[in-house]
Amino acid sequence: MTSVEIEQLRIYLYLIGTGLAVVIFYYYIIHLYRSEKKGKKDYEKYGKLALDDELDSQILEKNPKLENDKKE
Repeated sequence: MTSVEIEQLRIYLYLIGTGLAVVIFYYYIIHLYRSEKKGKKDYEKYGKLALDDELDSQILEKNPKLENDKKE
């Protein structure tokens, strides 16, 4: 392979990789909006976690595994 062919191959792989990353990124955004719209998760409260990071802060959601251990 000549250096020109290697450079073309590198460019093609870069474009394919960038396109794949964009598709995955947009699919992830769509997944977040759909799951929030269906009511599975509320991602807004996780965004507020960085702003309200104190030891005395409220717990965002209970851990069901810990609650089952306390009952037994």
